[in-house]
This record gives sequence, structure tokens and C-alpha cells, in this order.
Amino acid sequence: MVWAGFPILSYLIGAIPFGRVIGARVAKVDVTQHGSGNIGATNVARHVGLKWGVVTLLLDALKGAVPVVAAGVLAEGARGLPEACGLAAILGHQFSVFMGFGGGKGVATALGVFAAMQALACVGAVTVFLAVVALFDYVSLGSLAAAWSIPILMGVMGSPPERIIVGLIAAALITIRHRENIERLIHGHESRWKKAKKD
Repeated sequence: MVWAGFPILSYLIGAIPFGRVIGARVAKVDVTQHGSGNIGATNVARHVGLKWGVVTLLLDALKGAVPVVAAGVLAEGARGLPEACGLAAILGHQFSVFMGFGGGKGVATALGVFAAMQALACVGAVTVFLAVVALFDYVSLGSLAAAWSIPILMGVMGSPPERIIVGLIAAALITIRHRENIERLIHGHESRWKKAKKD
């Protein structure tokens, strides 16, 4: 019971909308009113600048990694707690209490979570993402492919069941948050990354 507050704190950390804050502070732009309306790194890069998109990516990834690492260190032996904290951080990003329970898609935060849990699987997922984006030029498609590759890779690498379960839940949540992107992909209306950079 003493560690029950960890997932709540992890959710609150995950709920910090760094992309929206950066857009407002750096360019006086509300990224939720531009492009995809997402607070993630891709939309920030498109409407604030690539450098700030990278900063958003790193901060959102840290939101996922820090709770997992902290739970593992401070609550050593509390099985399942780091996984619960990681999932709470992803939920915080996707359903932020600071944004009326709206938020981003959770890809970068999930990247941080699984980098802290199983770094090699995360490297594999990033490779999948880069390959899909290079082949098809859709960041959303690359994100979806990377998200589902995580639980598969963790399973192949023999990760504990609770981590694989969190990987599957995270992939499902990321897919749900990409539902509009999926519709645009099906109908051929999704924005391509290279074209967006040129524009």
C-alpha cells in the first residue's frame, strides 16, 4: 500500500503537455489549433520547428522513462509497480487532467517507458519506425508499426509477462488515439512527412 501513490504521481507527470507549453512559449502557437491538433513531437515540429519537435520528443519520452526508473529504484522488489507506473504515464499523456482529459497519442511517452523496461526491444521498435517512414513517408503508420512491434519483440526477448501485457495495452491505446490517422490512411488523405517538411 505504501507505493500506491506512485502510479498517481506517474499519471500527473505524464499529463504535463510539453508540446503545448513549448508551442505557446516559443512561438505563441497553440498546437492543438494547428495541423493534426496533436501535442506531440510531429505536430510541434511542423508548426514550431524541427528543433522544438525534437525537444518535445525528448521531454515526452522522459515523462515515461522517469516514473519507471524511479519505481524500480525506490520500490525495489515491488513486482509490477514499474509497469503500472509506465502505463499510468502513457495514460497521463493521452488523457491529461491539464487538458480536460484530452492529450496526445502517447508514442514518445511509450518510447520512454519501454526504453526503461527493455532497451533492446525499444531499439528494434525505433528501427521499425524509421524503416516504415522511409518506405511509406507516413509518421502515423511508422508509429503504429513501432507500437505493435514492442510487445512482439519483448516476447521474443523473454521479458516478464507483465511487461508484455503493458506493451499490448499501450499498443492498443496508441492505435485508438490514431483512429483519425487510420481513417485518413485508408482514404489516402494522411499528410506525408517529406511533403509537410517542404510546405
